[in-house]
Amino acid sequence: MVDADAHLVGGGIASLAAAVYLIRDGGFTPGRIHIYESRAIAGGSLDGAGTADTGYLIRGGRMFEEHFVCTFDLLRSIPAPDSSVRSVADDIKGFSRATVTGSNARLVAAGNRIEAPAFGLSLRDRLAMLKLALAAEETLAGLTIADWFSMHFLASDFWLMWSTMFAFREWHSAAEFRRYMRRFMHLLPGFNRLRGILRTRLNQYDSIVAPLIDWLTAQGVELLLNTTVTNVDFDAQTRNVTALSLAMAGSSRTVAVTPEDRVFITLGSMTEAASTGDIETPPSAIDPAQAWPDQGAWALWQNLARRSDQFGRPEVFAGKVARTQWVSFTVTLRDAGFFEYMRQFTATAAGAGGLVTFKHSAWTLSVVLAHQPHFANQPEDTFVFWGYGLRPEGRGEVTGKTMPECSGREILAELAHQLRLPADLAATLFRTANCIPCLMPYITSQFMPRHGGDRPAVIPPGAQNFAFLGQYVEMADDTVFTVEYSVRSAQQAVYGLCVPGRPVTPLYKSFEKLPVRLRALKVMVSNGRL
Repeated sequence: MVDADAHLVGGGIASLAAAVYLIRDGGFTPGRIHIYESRAIAGGSLDGAGTADTGYLIRGGRMFEEHFVCTFDLLRSIPAPDSSVRSVADDIKGFSRATVTGSNARLVAAGNRIEAPAFGLSLRDRLAMLKLALAAEETLAGLTIADWFSMHFLASDFWLMWSTMFAFREWHSAAEFRRYMRRFMHLLPGFNRLRGILRTRLNQYDSIVAPLIDWLTAQGVELLLNTTVTNVDFDAQTRNVTALSLAMAGSSRTVAVTPEDRVFITLGSMTEAASTGDIETPPSAIDPAQAWPDQGAWALWQNLARRSDQFGRPEVFAGKVARTQWVSFTVTLRDAGFFEYMRQFTATAAGAGGLVTFKHSAWTLSVVLAHQPHFANQPEDTFVFWGYGLRPEGRGEVTGKTMPECSGREILAELAHQLRLPADLAATLFRTANCIPCLMPYITSQFMPRHGGDRPAVIPPGAQNFAFLGQYVEMADDTVFTVEYSVRSAQQAVYGLCVPGRPVTPLYKSFEKLPVRLRALKVMVSNGRL
């Protein structure tokens, strides 16, 4: 066993993954692994909580697909919650085989579902996509999607489906859009039906985070909640981390770090400063004039960035709330009426259809009805669904308000309008509804246009006993806003610092496979009409 301690800053999926790799592949003693999480619960942005009485809350969820190779490598080592002989990876794949995603209502226009929508791309649009896919990433530094594509492209159903599936806006990074095109090209043949998307059996906290925490704590890993790392000290000559400053429950302390110890720091947070409302109250809006997150992971990253230009530029990603926020909402129902209505309307069972986007919504409203139950503690007579507005700055057709200004009840009124529900039917279907809205100011901050050096390397040049993790580090070719990116950063960090010579699980490069290219070309030529 390794005679050293490991300190992990942040309790999100990247740190949890790093802890597993330290035990499984790095030879660390579990009791000498310490995870510091500022919140009262670990899991970072993969969350899910609540009860049938208080209402459930999911701030957001990330898609899965079969080529998340690092994620499945990690989860094959973690027992599934309901069986000691199956892994979490087995459970996700088995559930996804039994509940195959295939949408019959990807878009809804004026109350009518559109089955397998055509892309609506012109020849110029398709050539622009091809040119982008072939471009060198360094030529796209600082460019936005709107810089590259025409207004016709941005008004197409392809862009509507793409942007709502992946949460892109037109002012986001053209380089990241290119990465997504190349990374997920194999999904294009089933794109307008959401085929190829994998689902967890329950919400991602219950299905992934809870089993990880259970396994790690059973091994003896120390998980310190309500504990914020406020500062990291370095040796000026060796660039080793020498100490961590901790704040917890009104007190503070310093943890010494030796050159043999290892420190893993999660940078930034997409759900920092998230606020929730309730059925009658909107969430608390953030003041754009004070849009820089002055606490948590962002404050620590800013502190680090002042030390070295090799530690990235957090101001590129945070501080632009109008371009990085949206509102999600979670609805808890005490009867099956709405789920039955949506099953008939979408011609798809809950859990099999995925995202339903309302084409003419000023908020670009989308909802997802997951397989039920969606929570481990969810009663049989309770049903939960999730939704979000990609363009929350729009004015609702019913409320006349922006989405952050709306209560849960007002959001449901907009949803009923997009479905063209008669007032009496809407009142019946939402009679028991508890809708909790959640405003996330930095949820798409990782998509902001960037230049080289804005994101630091996982192991910066000269770093000897520390590494960076999460959505704001630089790793070639892979795509942010995925669980895979966070887990890959953890594997790369642990192997690079603790398992010399062991390669990181190779990335599945969809774009480089000729059969994938040919199928994608066929889909694009037909404009999605296969």
